[in-house]
Amino acid sequence: MITLDLVLPDTAYPIHIGRHLLTRTDLLCPHLPIHDAVIVTNTTVAPLYLAPLQSALEANGVRVTPVILPDGEAYKTSETLNLIYDALLQRHCERKTTLIALGGGVVGDMTGFAAATYQRGAPFIQIPTTLLAQVDSSVGGKTAINHPLGKNMIGAFYQPRVVLADLALLDTLPERELSAGLAEVIKYGLLGNAEFFQWLETHMPALRTRDMGALQEAVRVACRMKADIVAADERETGQRALLNLGHTFGHAIEAGLGYGAWLHGEAVAAGMVLAAETSAALGWLSPREVDRITALIAAAGLPVTAPDLGVNTWLELMAHDKKVEAGKLRFVLLHGIGDARIESGVPTSVLEAVLTGRRITGRGRTTPA
Repeated sequence: MITLDLVLPDTAYPIHIGRHLLTRTDLLCPHLPIHDAVIVTNTTVAPLYLAPLQSALEANGVRVTPVILPDGEAYKTSETLNLIYDALLQRHCERKTTLIALGGGVVGDMTGFAAATYQRGAPFIQIPTTLLAQVDSSVGGKTAINHPLGKNMIGAFYQPRVVLADLALLDTLPERELSAGLAEVIKYGLLGNAEFFQWLETHMPALRTRDMGALQEAVRVACRMKADIVAADERETGQRALLNLGHTFGHAIEAGLGYGAWLHGEAVAAGMVLAAETSAALGWLSPREVDRITALIAAAGLPVTAPDLGVNTWLELMAHDKKVEAGKLRFVLLHGIGDARIESGVPTSVLEAVLTGRRITGRGRTTPA
């Protein structure tokens, strides 16, 4: 087991990475203020992992209330969130009752938001069951639900007490979900670690066949980078926004197609290709680098071509992005592999060219494909 620490001005918590951590009550119980917990999971994860976790906690004298949500991004809504509140109120749960998120990014986000708002703040723990959640969404305290007009627009910054990234839980992860998680892994190489990007180019076959050594290294590097970025900018006033590489385009894909049509990681993957192409159109990224990025994303089993939403729809959906500031849309773009920067004022003509697939000839000049 590897343990990383995320240290913030007001709190700190460990991120444990290893196999067979799910029932390690020695890693969980010290973070329970009282012997009362609510495990929030979903209809896919519950049959696999709820019983062993619940039994282990109950064997240590913890009263456990399970809450099983419907599975999928389409249910990351205020209506589903109320299922958690209903259970907490029906059981007369106290402010010190710990909420445990057992699931992927949707479960983690919703559980964290419920914890942040129940009696103005209850403790919570993250046990991510997908690769995407292990390398990204479980770390850093971003919690949210979706709105029909925008993804993750309603939420709170609220940190967990501990994160248990049990790599053994990935054994049952569908291949499509594994690839979706690899999108977020690739993101870390692009935004600030060119050596890690090169390592991924070599080790992608091992990651896709679930080699445990390769997976542990990928999760370790991603979590370390995420922890360092969050420690420097917990509330996303600057550097943390870099973690949204590919997400402005990706969130538009999710909203435009309907939440759940594409997995989050799939939308981010196509979004990173669009971000790379936009960067190349502005003269910041070479065609060879765009090809390397596209090739690695394809090697991960991810889409490299975005759906045709129509330029007007693209621009309208991206206008709801969280990075909009003073009415201007900001993008995370690349000045090289491992060199991501937040940029505003991207010409609409460049965006239109990229979104319609017109061939880039450099410095924003395009020709028909």
